[in-house]
Amino acid sequence: MNKNLIFIVNVDWFFVSHRLPIALKAISEGYNVTIACHFTTHRCEIEEMGLKTIEVPFNRSGSSFFNEIKTLFLLRRIIRSEKPSIVHAVTIKPVLYSGLVLKTLRDKISFVAAISGLGYVFTADNLRAKLTRRIASLFYKVSLSHDKKIVIFQNSSDESILTSVANIKAEQKVLIKGSGADLKTYNYTQENCSQNIKVVMACRLLREKGVYEFVEAARQVKKRFPESKFLLVGAPDLDNPNTVTQHEIEQWVEENLIIYLGQRTDIPSIFSDSNIVCLPSFYGEGVPKVLIEAAACGRAIVTTDNPGCRDAVKNGITGLCVPVKDANALAAAIIKLIESPKLRQEMGASARIFAENEFDVQAVVDKHLKIYQHLLS
Repeated sequence: MNKNLIFIVNVDWFFVSHRLPIALKAISEGYNVTIACHFTTHRCEIEEMGLKTIEVPFNRSGSSFFNEIKTLFLLRRIIRSEKPSIVHAVTIKPVLYSGLVLKTLRDKISFVAAISGLGYVFTADNLRAKLTRRIASLFYKVSLSHDKKIVIFQNSSDESILTSVANIKAEQKVLIKGSGADLKTYNYTQENCSQNIKVVMACRLLREKGVYEFVEAARQVKKRFPESKFLLVGAPDLDNPNTVTQHEIEQWVEENLIIYLGQRTDIPSIFSDSNIVCLPSFYGEGVPKVLIEAAACGRAIVTTDNPGCRDAVKNGITGLCVPVKDANALAAAIIKLIESPKLRQEMGASARIFAENEFDVQAVVDKHLKIYQHLLS
C-alpha cells in the first residue's frame, strides 16, 4: 500500500507548533512523510526527525499574480513527483492551491483540507472584505470539490459557512477542536494569588488579534489596580500589513501600560506564573492554540465571542467572553476576575478539566491517523 503523506503548509514554524505530533505519529505507523512549505529556521530540525522537506515559496501577505501561478505549477510538479496517497493541506492558501492542483491531476490522491480559521475576509464587514469573500468562496467551491476528501474544521461557524459554500457532505467533514496541547508540558499549577495580578496576551501581534483593545483595557484596569501587570508576548508579523509596529510597542512600554516579553518559547512557565490569559481576537480563528494551552495550564481566560475563541472556553465556567472590539467590556471582565480570586481559581480548575476532555494532543493525533486510515481503505 502506498503510504506517502505530504503536508502542504504556509511556513515551517506553523507546522512545528501545530502539526508536528501528527507527522511523527504517522512515521511511527509506516508513512513516508514530506513537508512542503516555506522554511525559515526549522528545516534542519524537521529533517533530523525523519521528515523529507521541500521548499515552496508561499507568501502569506500576497504576491504578484505571476508568482502565485509559479507556486501553483511548483506544487503540481511536487505532487506528481512525490506520488502521495494523501495530501494534507493546512491553512487558507495551501488548502486552496492544493485543491486546485488536485483537480488537474487524474491520480487518485486523497485530500485532507484542514481549515484553521477562515481568515479576516469571512469576518470583516467592509466593502473590500465582502468582495474578497466572494472570490474566496468561489475558490473554495472549486478546491473542495475533490471526490476523495475529508475537510477538517476547528469550529462550527467555519463548518457552517464552508459546508454551504462548497456543498460538503456530512461524510466528507469532521470537527476537531484545534491542534491540541501536550497536557504534560502544559500542566496544571494553582495560581499564585499573593502576587500582583499578571494578565498575559500571547499571539502574533496583529491588529485583528485585539492587541490595541488589550492595551486600552490595560490602561483602564491600571487606574483601578495600578500594580497589575499586563504582559504582551509575541512579535510583529512583518509580512502582514496589519501588524503592530515596534514603535507602538515601545510607546506602550514607556507609558507603563505593558511589559513586553517579545517572542518566547517558554509559554508554559509564563502561563503558570500568570493569573489571567487574554485573547481579544476578532480574527478569523480556528480554535486559537494559545487558549487551549491556557486552559491546559488551568488559567481563567478572557476572550471574545468570536468564532473559534468562544469554542475554546465555556463562558462563565472556564472563562469570560466579551464582544469583539470592545475594550471597555474587556477591561470590565478582567476587573471582575481580579476582584474575585475564588472565581479565577474555580475557572482555572474547570479549564484544566475542559482541556483534558477536549484538547489532549494525543486524542487529536489519533483522530488524524484514523482519517488517513479511512481514506486509504
